[in-house]
Amino acid sequence: MDWLTTRWQPDYTALVISFAYVLGVIGVAELLRRLRGRHPSFTRKFIHIGVGMWAIGTVLLFEAWYLAIIPPLAFVLINAVSYLFGLVKSMEAGERGNLGTVYFPLSFAGIIYLFWNEPVLLVASLMPMTWGDAQASIVGQRVGHHQFTVWGRTRTLEGSLAMLLWSWITTFLALWLMPIALALPTPNWLISLIQAGGVSLGCTLVEAISPFGMDNLTVPAAAALLLMRLTG
Repeated sequence: MDWLTTRWQPDYTALVISFAYVLGVIGVAELLRRLRGRHPSFTRKFIHIGVGMWAIGTVLLFEAWYLAIIPPLAFVLINAVSYLFGLVKSMEAGERGNLGTVYFPLSFAGIIYLFWNEPVLLVASLMPMTWGDAQASIVGQRVGHHQFTVWGRTRTLEGSLAMLLWSWITTFLALWLMPIALALPTPNWLISLIQAGGVSLGCTLVEAISPFGMDNLTVPAAAALLLMRLTG
């Protein structure tokens, strides 16, 4: 039993840090909503980006995937309860039927399981959802003037362009810089840039045609498939 405790001690610490980090992000967002009057559309994206960036902490701190997957699975349940009862106002979209907050950690868990032995791809595949999808919403709401509708859901060209650019930049940085953080061979930056471009383009198209509230599932799935194809 002492051996077991020693073997998993780093992951137990990582679990505590994971929950503390995510709850801290949510807490800051709630304070911004209550004390600074930030609209839930802002705080929701603040949480979206903050939690998504924990992909880096996941690959750096955890040693076992079956423990790394516990926090996102726990937040599937926590976020579902919050959605049903409106507990965390800073996290809810205010639109019934939009289960994005539930799909987000579900996708996170799935990516951990799929790419645990390829940590660079794990982080890279979550960047289009973390940054691209968030910026598409922010830019589309603020400066989106050229609208288009797919399957009854309205998007803007400005939002889609933001999705493309932010997905490209952050996926590229993950592919290029994460190997350095993980002490792995550094890839050619131009190849990483081209791979990231293909991923971002595919994810932008998928996001544009995704049914209501489903982009937090479809975008990371598309990113994962494209990365396996382009880097394999």
